[in-house]
Amino acid sequence: MVTETYLPEVNGVARTLGQMVGALLTRGHGIELIRPGQPGDRSSPAPHTPRFREHLVRGAPIPRYDRLQMGLASPASLAQRWHASRPDVIHVATEGPLGWSAMIAARRLGIPLSSGFHTDFQAYSRHYGIGLLSGAVSSLLRAFHNRCDATIVPTEEMRRALCARGYERLAVVGRGIDATLFTPARRSRSLRAAWGCEGEEPVALHVGRLAPEKNLALFVKAARAVCQIRPKARVVLVGDGPEAAALRAANPDFVFAGTRMGQDLAAH
Repeated sequence: MVTETYLPEVNGVARTLGQMVGALLTRGHGIELIRPGQPGDRSSPAPHTPRFREHLVRGAPIPRYDRLQMGLASPASLAQRWHASRPDVIHVATEGPLGWSAMIAARRLGIPLSSGFHTDFQAYSRHYGIGLLSGAVSSLLRAFHNRCDATIVPTEEMRRALCARGYERLAVVGRGIDATLFTPARRSRSLRAAWGCEGEEPVALHVGRLAPEKNLALFVKAARAVCQIRPKARVVLVGDGPEAAALRAANPDFVFAGTRMGQDLAAH
């Protein structure tokens, strides 16, 4: 498995891959995880087990996304690694430089190759001031995924949309929810009281990265509409990101809970 991001980093790709790795290990598969080291990351890979090992490659900051690193490894170095210890299948989760090197190496060696479509960078480009490049971004993404034997997408809607854009060999693998962790049993009156809820008034809740591509202006507009109808309603945002400071300044009456994990996240 090749990825630019992995746990304990907090984002949807890292979380999804963590769940995938855990499920595959439970089923008896062996995994080598190849990823870049991240800022503040441990200085060495996690301890190897008989069925799991990590290989860290050099990283470089991603422009305008400074909390993550992109991986830097040549196709030749990966091909040499996989020639010495040949995997049954290579799964590339991200389309950064590391992903492209892995794709090229896999094609050279004739190893079955799958990829995951997690982030629509064509759509994201307009949120980060590079909308004029959206066409080029789209062409690069399509070229990458169409060189794979299969590309995994999370929904049928996304499969249809990508088919219309010329993507080939798409397979839907839906995401799940851990219903033992995320359950109404974790509802917390003390937490609601900390948000300023005196009784059963509604809470408009946003959980996710506070970033331009998340359409937060629409959430704020919707939450304000709720408060017009129900003046005692509270608005809570769980998560962090580049838009956090501006949102706090513009909405001082909202509750900003920051990043939460595990049972604490489930309670929120």
